[in-house]
Amino acid sequence: MYPKIDFTYLSEADMIAAGVLDAARCVDVCEETFSLLGKGDYLMGGANHNSHGLNIVFPKQSPFPNMPVAGPDRRFAAMPGYLGGRFDVCGNKWYGSNHANMEKGLPRSVLTMMLNDKDTGAPLALMSANLLSAARTGAVPGVGARHLANPGSRKLSVVGCGPINKACFSAIITQTPSIDEVVCFDLFLEKANEFAAWVSETHGIRARGTDDTETGFRDADVITVAASRLKPLYFKDEWIKAGATVLVSGPVLTDDSFLTSARIVYDHTQLHEAYVEDAVASGNKDAYYSGVIGGPLYRLIDAGKLPALTESTGLGDVVNGVRPGRSSASDRVIFIACGMAVFDISWGYEVLQTASVNGIGTRLNLWDAPHQG
Repeated sequence: MYPKIDFTYLSEADMIAAGVLDAARCVDVCEETFSLLGKGDYLMGGANHNSHGLNIVFPKQSPFPNMPVAGPDRRFAAMPGYLGGRFDVCGNKWYGSNHANMEKGLPRSVLTMMLNDKDTGAPLALMSANLLSAARTGAVPGVGARHLANPGSRKLSVVGCGPINKACFSAIITQTPSIDEVVCFDLFLEKANEFAAWVSETHGIRARGTDDTETGFRDADVITVAASRLKPLYFKDEWIKAGATVLVSGPVLTDDSFLTSARIVYDHTQLHEAYVEDAVASGNKDAYYSGVIGGPLYRLIDAGKLPALTESTGLGDVVNGVRPGRSSASDRVIFIACGMAVFDISWGYEVLQTASVNGIGTRLNLWDAPHQG
């Protein structure tokens, strides 16, 4: 025990061995997290306790030769939080991103996760977090599908065929057992066809690729959107059938008529209130809105065309039975997910427990006794 402090290091291979890719289990844990969010048993950064994170965004020009300058998807972010319930732990996801990474054979983002004792601040674990973050990003719309998609949904559409939507699909399909057709849309047909082949090979479901946007949206019962932040997609109101569930995990644009007629469920309304506060503080609310997933909704709220966020539905309220997800099978439902550090914390905690039970990972020593008291 104290004052000696050891903690566990989990490499990406360790994370895989400890079950980080178990999509169905991740959906269960994220549902549990939504329940805690709905009850308020959590904290995140900022004075409002709901900040998505603190970002370092680089300038377009700098007089300092070593200072990074702006580029596509180039930023750092610290995403701290506390989650209660059985987790009862603090954590921080550290996020570095640069689109140019791919030229070096690296993923766009390189992530690590630290879990800490809530009382002492002592580290409990440091873990590779790329797969962790992708898994929980996918599991959040998986929870949305569990509570919002119509039973018996047959056709699922994947909009954006990158690694994030692969995680989303892996989670959503665990909650929609009646799906027997998958349409995979991407601006690059080769990527769409590769995704469709992966769906067929790994899940045994009939799938096809397309680079036609309308085909990617029309007549689908469930649609998962996780397209590039560099070029948000636009879809038309008329393409979305009655009863469809649109699970949004990336920027997308659509007709105001769809947003004002659909039933909107947010991941967590207080998070979106924090985004609006940040937009006001930025001094250029319109530009800020353009950079966040919920921006089109916030504009309509400001214009009085949608209910205020304080009157809107968060998925935690649906999970806890406080508000309904649907009022009827014909509702067109759009679920907006922006990402919250508490999901990284809960899934990281769960993976750590599995690792500890199975002797996975490396124990590292912080100190036997602190040099300074």
